[in-house]
Amino acid sequence: MRELQFREALREAMTEEMRRDERVFLMGEEVAQYNGAYKVSQGMLQEFGEKRVIDTPIAELGFAGIGVGAAMNGLRPIIEFMTFNFSLVAIDQVINASAKMMSMSGGQFSNPIVFRGPTGSAGMLSSQHSQAFESWYANCPGLKVIVPSNPADAKGLLKSAIRDNDPVIFMESEQMYGDKGMVPDGEYLIPIGVADIKRAGTDVTIVSFGKMMKIALKAAEELAKENINAEVIDLRTVRPIDYTTVINSVKKTNRLVIVEESWPLAAIATEITFKVQKDAFDYLDAPVLRVMGRDVPLPYAPTLIEAYLPNPARVIEAVKEVMYLVK
Repeated sequence: MRELQFREALREAMTEEMRRDERVFLMGEEVAQYNGAYKVSQGMLQEFGEKRVIDTPIAELGFAGIGVGAAMNGLRPIIEFMTFNFSLVAIDQVINASAKMMSMSGGQFSNPIVFRGPTGSAGMLSSQHSQAFESWYANCPGLKVIVPSNPADAKGLLKSAIRDNDPVIFMESEQMYGDKGMVPDGEYLIPIGVADIKRAGTDVTIVSFGKMMKIALKAAEELAKENINAEVIDLRTVRPIDYTTVINSVKKTNRLVIVEESWPLAAIATEITFKVQKDAFDYLDAPVLRVMGRDVPLPYAPTLIEAYLPNPARVIEAVKEVMYLVK
C-alpha cells in the first residue's frame, strides 16, 4: 500500500491503461502542455507523446464529438472536461450520440469512451461553475456514472471504466484532488455498480457518494460519541446503483438517511428512497430522510455556500429525527 493524492491515483489509472492498451488516449483542455488544469495528467505528454495526450481548443462539443467518433472506430478515448459544468456545451454528443450509439446501431457500434472531470461545488465559483450533474447523467440509459470518494476507489474504478465497452461518466471533485489515501500496490480493478460499506453499524444507515462521503463519515464519527452506531455506505456508482447493499443495510438498521450535494428534485436520493420504500417498506421504522443541497443556484458568498451545502450538523439532525430523538 502507498499513500497517494486523488489526482495521483487517477494519473496512475490512466497511465497504466495507456501502457496496457495503445488504443487508449487522453484528450481535453490543458491536458498536455500544461499537465492538466488540476495536474491530473502531469508528465503524461512526456511519456506518451502528442498523439495520445492531446490538447484541444475551448470547444467541448467539438472534442467530445471527436471522442465519440474515435470510440466508434475502435479507439478508447478518455475525454477530460475541465468541469462538468462545461459538459453542457457537449451534452448533445454525450446523450444523443454516445449513450444511444449501441441501441441506434442495433449493436453494430459500441462506444467505449470515458468522459471525466470534476463536478459539484469547489469553493467560491458561483452558480455556473458549481453544479452537481450526477443525477442528470444517471437519468440517461446507455451511460454508466461513477462518483468515487477516495484515491483507492478512484484508481480501481477508473481502470474499470477505461476497459468498459459502454460510455462512462466519471465524476471527480476539484476539492478532492489533493486528498490523500492508501492505494493498493500492483494491478487492481473495482467492479462498476458495487457499493462499499465504509463503516459498519446497527442503528441507522447513511448513504452517500463522492465528496459528500466526507460529510457522512464525519457525522457518523460524531454520532458515535453519543452511542449512535451508523452504517455508512458509499454508492461509488450511481448508474447502475447497488440497491441490494442499501436494502440489506436498511433491513438491519431500519432507518435511512441519504446525503447528496445536488438539488432535491429528481436526485439520486429520490430514486433510492423510492426503491427502499418499494422493497423494504416493512423494515422501516421511520420515513427516509434526505440531506441535500438547497433548491437554489449556488451563491458566491462563503456564508451562503455554507448554508447551501450538506454538512455534518444537518446529517446528525436527520439521523436523530429518524431515531425519534428530536421532535
